[in-house]
Amino acid sequence: MRALLVVNPKATTASARARDVLARAMASDLKIDLVETQRRNHAIELGAQAVAEAYDLVVVLGGDGTVNEVINGILRGVDGKPGPRTDQPALAVVPGGSTNVFHRALDIPRDPVEATGSLLDAIREGRSRWLGLGKADDRWFTFTAGLGLDADSVRMVERARARGKTATPTRFAAAALRRFFTATDRRHPALTLERPGEEPLTGLYLGIVGNSAPWTYFGSHPIVLTPTASFDTGLDLVVLRRMRTVGTLWAASGMLTEKGIRGRSTTVFENLDEFRLVADRPMHLQVDGDYLGEREAVSFKSVPAAIRVIC
Repeated sequence: MRALLVVNPKATTASARARDVLARAMASDLKIDLVETQRRNHAIELGAQAVAEAYDLVVVLGGDGTVNEVINGILRGVDGKPGPRTDQPALAVVPGGSTNVFHRALDIPRDPVEATGSLLDAIREGRSRWLGLGKADDRWFTFTAGLGLDADSVRMVERARARGKTATPTRFAAAALRRFFTATDRRHPALTLERPGEEPLTGLYLGIVGNSAPWTYFGSHPIVLTPTASFDTGLDLVVLRRMRTVGTLWAASGMLTEKGIRGRSTTVFENLDEFRLVADRPMHLQVDGDYLGEREAVSFKSVPAAIRVIC
């Protein structure tokens, strides 16, 4: 079996030691080619290269952003039709980021060495599963996407990282609170939700999409957007209809429980196949914790059995 090992050397815990241990351990079972990412979106190119060169497996040592890029490379050109494909490599992941939401959603050990051992066991035993993914326009995502405040918070955290700061859950929470109070229009909702066969829902302040639960983690504590989100179902969507301080903080506090976001200011849609969010002014967009800029409309789609993961 030929495998391409993609390493993000700038990931929080993707040290040279972790890289070397992983490569040596896998070399006994696989024919390994190792490559390190050099810039943003480089892993997209590497994922596409793995398809073009008919690799059997792509192993990612990195965080959620690197995993997202590799998947977008593997699925580049795929039209989004559901169903297993035989012309693309499988995916395996070893945690190297600060939060590693995708890895933890698959119950992969957080320690890179333990995760490597678990991966080798899965390869030897032939264990894998097909996961459903989401698409935001032409960008695939694994566990979340968002239009509005959460994406603006991701943007601020990315700016902090560019200054050498660490992307921690505390930093994200602080950015969200700061942007909520100082930079968010909480009087004039910008978004409209469009769903096939349904009347448009207007007057929305933000939309957050979930494809797995938990939605993220605060240290070791799971943060649940909706408890029903799953790789095996459609997309869950949370929209905010009011943005008053007390109501919004109350709604967000429910995410600390297993029941997810709550309150009369929110509406939750479960197991959606497709929908569109349209804005009357540019809104910030993020997927899997990566900021993608401003958009005035984004089409979302759930694609079952989009990629096979060794785990």
